[in-house]
Amino acid sequence: MLFTLKKYIGGMMLPLPLLLLLIGLGIVLVWFSRFQRTGKSFITLGWLALLLLSLQPVADSLLRPIENKYATWRGSEPVKYIVVLGGGYTWNPEWAPSSNLINNSLPRLNEGIRLWRENPGSTMIFTGGIAVSNNVSTAEVGARVAESLGVPRSEIITLDNPKDTEEEAAAVKQAIGDAPFLLVTSASHLPRAMIFFEHVGLHPLPAPANQLAIESPLNPWERVIPSPVWLMHSDRVGYETLGRLWQWLKGSSGQPGDE
Repeated sequence: MLFTLKKYIGGMMLPLPLLLLLIGLGIVLVWFSRFQRTGKSFITLGWLALLLLSLQPVADSLLRPIENKYATWRGSEPVKYIVVLGGGYTWNPEWAPSSNLINNSLPRLNEGIRLWRENPGSTMIFTGGIAVSNNVSTAEVGARVAESLGVPRSEIITLDNPKDTEEEAAAVKQAIGDAPFLLVTSASHLPRAMIFFEHVGLHPLPAPANQLAIESPLNPWERVIPSPVWLMHSDRVGYETLGRLWQWLKGSSGQPGDE
């Protein structure tokens, strides 16, 4: 219940729903109250914020400091395990296997397989529980997609119970103890994930995937035309900022009140 409530409340605090609420409130004030100026201010502020957050220079300048904390893993330190954290997914057996990994999940898996190939003899670990109204877990879908791309099932472990990153850290610790491992997740999520894993006494090697904030060349019009792609980048900033705040409030970040 608490997990579901957290998802609903957190989801409504992300840029798009929050700004739509602000604009909607402004419309209500303009049409159904005497607070015309306040309503117009809400609509203007919401529209302007939505515009700015949908522009590449703004969105990526906000996201870049989060993503740049850890560089792409190119180390030579041998590892026994490649841990790939769960993300968005569904399961439709009629689709191409990889189509079942939504948004951030497929880039995580791709990077995990690259690292697995660079570490002969290592085992891939997929984490993540069953989503509401689904009967296959995040971890199991990741394993099936990896298997379809050439990873033997004998070299895959699935941890099907964790619902979030904090639970994933505890499950990995229980499964492999202190064995060295690479932690693969989205670049924007990795700083928060590292805190959770270090909080339970693990020392993962950070391996970011799915970098989004673009510094390399783009077509000029892509930088000046608002796009849902760039709004999604702003959404990642909001999501991770809320996640770090929740982490801090729970004491899982080592500040305040270490547990």
